[in-house]
Amino acid sequence: MLTYEQSGVNIDEGNRAVSLIKNKIKETYDKNVIGDLGNFSGLYSLKDFLTMKEPVLLAATDGVGTKLKLAQMMNKHNTVGIDLVAMSVNDLICQGAKPLLFLDYIAIGKLVPEHIDEIVKGVADGCKMSGCALIGGETAEMPGFYPVDEYDVAGFSVGIVDKKKIIDGSKLTAGDVLIGLPSSGVHSNGFSLVRKVFGIDENTIHNEYPELDKPLGETLLTPTKIYVKPILDLISKVDVKAISHITGGGFYENIPRMLSDGLTAKIKKDAVPVLPIFKVIQRVGNIPEHDMFNTFNMGIGMIVAVAKENADKAVETLKAYGEDAVVLGELVEGNDGVIFE
Repeated sequence: MLTYEQSGVNIDEGNRAVSLIKNKIKETYDKNVIGDLGNFSGLYSLKDFLTMKEPVLLAATDGVGTKLKLAQMMNKHNTVGIDLVAMSVNDLICQGAKPLLFLDYIAIGKLVPEHIDEIVKGVADGCKMSGCALIGGETAEMPGFYPVDEYDVAGFSVGIVDKKKIIDGSKLTAGDVLIGLPSSGVHSNGFSLVRKVFGIDENTIHNEYPELDKPLGETLLTPTKIYVKPILDLISKVDVKAISHITGGGFYENIPRMLSDGLTAKIKKDAVPVLPIFKVIQRVGNIPEHDMFNTFNMGIGMIVAVAKENADKAVETLKAYGEDAVVLGELVEGNDGVIFE
């Protein structure tokens, strides 16, 4: 007689994992969550948003990429959940949406309830940081597909905005100012290159560099910053014309995504607060500067565009949230995407 457990799937351990994460999930609930854990789907009421003239739902999905390799090498699983939430909710706010809910998916070779508990704790922490509810998810034990000590995660978020308030770059004009919000580190992009540069393994991950105040692995696992609260407050106080989340593709690919035709972003290179980790990556890997700015956030995780007369108020509003916002440059006429000076 062959049992499910003998095939590599332990239902009892799955149930124990659920019991460990239940309270963490409930801590993210707000008054709009309907029902409890255990339903076949998550329920979320939109009653509070009926005052919008034309409510629009926005959706975003993402993963954490090969940054997970580092977490697994270091047996540190409580930060990648924050990364997971950040990658989706930071995309939603680029068009002015308030994140409402989040769902996660964890696929793992062998289910270890304590690891699932750490991962979901990070997800719950990220949801609380962004003011959205974790209303569902799935943990799939997949022996034979993933090695026993490896896993992957993916996430999905939904936000809402009144159609007339969608930020789409249509109001941009030459002379508008670009303001950057600092990143917390590499965030969750470019890790295939990072791993190649440092030859990441169980030994090199603990290397120390004079530029860094922590060992390499700890520095690289710094969670992605979540910008939801400062950005939503900024939108309520200043006419924000466009927003760009600086993820994979760095400056050169992400900034043009927020621009309207006929405009170019002119950035003062010296204004970018390049973090020490990027200087180490560039030095050790002997990577051309253009490639660095075309791969990494370089110390800026989010860029907003406002009219010149609103720039001071925007910086002041962001600094009230502890964001050391900096003026990076301005928009000029042209179709060059991004140029540095």
